[in-house]
Amino acid sequence: MILKILIVLTVLIAILLIVIALRPSDFRYSRSATIAATPATLFEHISDLHKFQAWNPWAEIDPNSKVTFIGPASGVGAAFSWAGNNDVGEGTMTLIESKPGELARFKMEFRKPMEGTSTAEFTFKPEGEKTIVTWSMFGPNNFMAKAAGLFINCDKLVGDQFEKGLGNLKKLAEAPGKR
Repeated sequence: MILKILIVLTVLIAILLIVIALRPSDFRYSRSATIAATPATLFEHISDLHKFQAWNPWAEIDPNSKVTFIGPASGVGAAFSWAGNNDVGEGTMTLIESKPGELARFKMEFRKPMEGTSTAEFTFKPEGEKTIVTWSMFGPNNFMAKAAGLFINCDKLVGDQFEKGLGNLKKLAEAPGKR
């Protein structure tokens, strides 16, 4: 009887490992918002990492998070590191590509709660007197991330924060006197 139980457990574990291994090797999460501001105005709020903190949704989750700015305030090479509670973790965000009014691309290096590296980017598409801002994050899915994805809807988890952040950016950029 014990042998049969061990065989069944081994088969179930093997099936689980195969399912995890067959999950997508990359991920991409994106959200967009239409904001009544120019691409240049919005780009400034994103590429200047000091201004980024004013609307960053993760800064609201842990207002006591320690943020350290590295390098210039904006432009390629601008970076900040954060260390916060378990909900925001710890890592570094570095601006690696900058096309004013078009694209801001960041390297995201996460140390806690899970180690990993991904890319975050903001694109700006003018539409009349408004701009469509798209916030995306993409990168490789390692084995642990694939396994976690079986139990956690990462698109919703990250996407909800992107939507909140874009909403914060919209309020900030559309405030009277800010256009």
